[in-house]
Amino acid sequence: MAALLAGTVPAVAEEAQSWRGYAPSWLPSLSHAVTDKPETVPGSHHAEGVDTEHIFGFTMGSDIGQPGEIEIELENVAGFGKRSGSYATLATLAQVKYTVNDRLRIAPGVALGAQRIDAVPGYDDRRHLSFNGAGFEVRYKLIDREVAPFGLTLHAQPGWSRVDEGSGMRIEHYGAEFAALFDRELIKDRLFAAFNIWYGTGATRQLSTGGWGHESELQLHGALSYAFVPRFVAGVGLRYLRAYDGGGLDRFAGDAVFVGPTFSYAITPTLGVSGTWQVQVSGQALDDTRALNLDHFERHQAMLRLNAHF
Repeated sequence: MAALLAGTVPAVAEEAQSWRGYAPSWLPSLSHAVTDKPETVPGSHHAEGVDTEHIFGFTMGSDIGQPGEIEIELENVAGFGKRSGSYATLATLAQVKYTVNDRLRIAPGVALGAQRIDAVPGYDDRRHLSFNGAGFEVRYKLIDREVAPFGLTLHAQPGWSRVDEGSGMRIEHYGAEFAALFDRELIKDRLFAAFNIWYGTGATRQLSTGGWGHESELQLHGALSYAFVPRFVAGVGLRYLRAYDGGGLDRFAGDAVFVGPTFSYAITPTLGVSGTWQVQVSGQALDDTRALNLDHFERHQAMLRLNAHF
């Protein structure tokens, strides 16, 4: 999964000089390639070009939209199933994204959540809907896949939460997630691949006790998507998740592997829907010999995302 993506590199007219000497022209800060693009292409939620950001489910592509573009996004992530009892959660993130230039995009957002938990060991029974918190996303496109062997975008998102998404408990949480988002066009306008590395860290205070705790998570994602018809892209995604006690990946607590189908459909050139349903196929919590890690993760994780571009 970590082996990334080889293939044809489009010709580039000239090399631009940086403060360190001559640099490749696929660095977006140094040059701009001019390419001919069809008016509409498979997998795009734009009038032109292929936007790979949302065609891989939980895994993200490197595209960030066109300069000056405003995007409203509603991302809904659900988790279902624990070892026993009835367990279902929903976390909704509403964002307004603004692409500042070819390289930079910012996106403030607010989070809502809901839980329906009955007779699950270690959890209070709860039927709850709440305002969860807020965050601010920044993405920087370091390498443009249109003129390089692959695309690479860096992601950072600090945030604050007042409710635990998994249990519905009132908390005070401050954290951040960071990611490197790689992607590549394997067959022009048809087959796309992506690989992500995600790291999340945070500090949480339980309001009931006043005690603070620290946690972190490492994720590796891989996905393939194929454009079957111009507006419909489908594929498969694979994720490996590791949970840790301590904010710096200090003490391993458990892991899990999720796999499942993905899809993306362009309703119009500016309105799209995408999603995935993934099942935990392998995993184990520390000091637990039972199959699957249902202490830190769910049996099923699903996502449905709506996007409107302006």
